[in-house]
Amino acid sequence: MTIGSSQNISQPELRTAFSSDRDEREAVEQLYQQLNWPELGFVLFFCSAEYNLEKLADAVQKRFPDILVAGCTTAGEITAEGYDQGSVSAVGFSSDAFAASGVLIESLDNFNFNDAQGVVQELSERCMAQQIAPIKDHSFALTLFDGLSTQEEKVLITLDSALGSIPHFGGSAGDDICLANTHVYFNGAFHTDAAVIILVNTNCEFRVFSGHHMDSRESKLVVTEADSDQRRVLELNAEPAALEYARVVGLPLEELNHHVFALNPIAVRIGEEYFVRSIQSVNDDLSLTFYCAVENGIVLTLMQPGEMAPLLDQQLTREENALGEHLLTLGCDCFLRRLEAELRGESERISNLMQRHRVVGFNTYGEQVDGMHVNQTFTAVAIGRKT
Repeated sequence: MTIGSSQNISQPELRTAFSSDRDEREAVEQLYQQLNWPELGFVLFFCSAEYNLEKLADAVQKRFPDILVAGCTTAGEITAEGYDQGSVSAVGFSSDAFAASGVLIESLDNFNFNDAQGVVQELSERCMAQQIAPIKDHSFALTLFDGLSTQEEKVLITLDSALGSIPHFGGSAGDDICLANTHVYFNGAFHTDAAVIILVNTNCEFRVFSGHHMDSRESKLVVTEADSDQRRVLELNAEPAALEYARVVGLPLEELNHHVFALNPIAVRIGEEYFVRSIQSVNDDLSLTFYCAVENGIVLTLMQPGEMAPLLDQQLTREENALGEHLLTLGCDCFLRRLEAELRGESERISNLMQRHRVVGFNTYGEQVDGMHVNQTFTAVAIGRKT
């Protein structure tokens, strides 16, 4: 059993908590003991899918009955002590420094611009009523999606249009790489085929950012046949997709797996930047299923991982230095990055780096930033003290 220790952040604005207790009620009780202070106004948590989610939801509702609580299942947790698995990690936000409002979206396939406008207006009005700070320049949006819903792109593009200048980031829920059931939590229960949208208004400094450590290679793959609704690519370069991918990475078809996908990602180039589109699985018909949307005609570039730890360290340091005093970074880290770190023997190094930079969050099935859904990326908000 592991519970949060004195290393956890305990500031007037924010507190962190975590527990590895396998009993749902005891795990939530430990979170409560670490987060219970008079100013607590909002709790965000990330939990292993190994928990009995009905029992966990019941315990959360009973222990935090009068405040906003949101969360999701993970493909790994990031606690105040670094990477963890089979645990629950949480952040508590002070009502003196943060106004948070949230909404659950259950009809993802029918979510339109009018819905998005209504959601943003409703969330903004609730935050304004708490009189923390003006909405403009003092707010960011957080999204949590069912990671197997395949609806992120449609909802994100629509939501981004309604958010306007409000920056946004988030992650897609995982299930410890089982690819069976992923859940978001809101209103006292876990939900599938749903998303949670949270607007956070604050008088603290913050910076939303995103980045990856991938370098482009020469090999190009043109999507010549795809089922966009199912995120399946049937053909690459007019050949069966799995066979063509195996050819360009130089491996036999039967060796394709999560490890290969993590070390040989492919990306789409937009402007001067590359955005990774990670492969989820090989199908019996030799098609490839992706974690992100794919379209007919797009050109994909084979990528190779650079040095993850130094680049992440530089990125986190840069964002922290831009704040007056850094308190916490709330991060959404792709599970394929964590898998890559394990394969390269750098998991402990990355975990220690996360701890040193005060990162709390989860390993995702996809990351979201300013209307885009990406993979093998670290996307986050760095939060500083009150301005």
